[in-house]
Amino acid sequence: MKKHIPNLITLLNLFCGCIAIFFAVHGMFEMVAVFVFLGIVFDFFDGFAARLLNVKSELGLQLDSLADMVTSGVVPGIVMFKMLEMASTGGWSAGSETNFWKNFGSNVEGLIPLLGLIITLASAYRLAKFNIDENQTDSFIGLPTPANTLLIISLPLIMLYHNNDILNSIILNQWFLIGLTFLSAFLLNSKLKLFALKFKNWSFNDNAMRYIFIIISILCLATLKYLAIPAIIALYILLSLMSSIKESKNGSI
Repeated sequence: MKKHIPNLITLLNLFCGCIAIFFAVHGMFEMVAVFVFLGIVFDFFDGFAARLLNVKSELGLQLDSLADMVTSGVVPGIVMFKMLEMASTGGWSAGSETNFWKNFGSNVEGLIPLLGLIITLASAYRLAKFNIDENQTDSFIGLPTPANTLLIISLPLIMLYHNNDILNSIILNQWFLIGLTFLSAFLLNSKLKLFALKFKNWSFNDNAMRYIFIIISILCLATLKYLAIPAIIALYILLSLMSSIKESKNGSI
């Protein structure tokens, strides 16, 4: 019976991702964030449960990636689609429908929102590579899909809760969104070595980078709220690069 517990938790991740899709299609970004966050929590605890119960399996690995494909692949692609859709109309209206499908195919510019789905394609490619890569145990190669998803869904939340004209104009800039889409796809499948938040013990010396990252992230969230999310992702990449450089220097000595 216990061997099914991690898979059940994984299915809860998938369930949350399916609900998030419905909200994303209708531009209800607050609810998208709620269910994506729940999905990511379940995604963390399924692996934790598998290790705790010592019931890791190939089925669980495949199921985990399929669930991530929905919660951290399809959902951010749809969110970016909706953001590009709103940018093309020059307005911000959370929860409202736009006329993309009415104008579908009428001109090339009207197809620009579809670029958002590049994130979904890049996520699928990354997850497929992850499944066959046996080296990503203590670290990740490329940005993990949950981290990328948090980055994407932070954009409408920043607009909703910070309501700053300068920030809004940047986020709803079509070229900014297109650039972020391609940057997201690149980071997902890059060769960057990024540390994983997996503690083998509670020693500060062995986990200094992880502790520093968590403390700074908590401080950023407390002070910057949703603006902290892009900053935390940037910090994650920066600390990982610093760690890789340090390892390279130590290895060359």
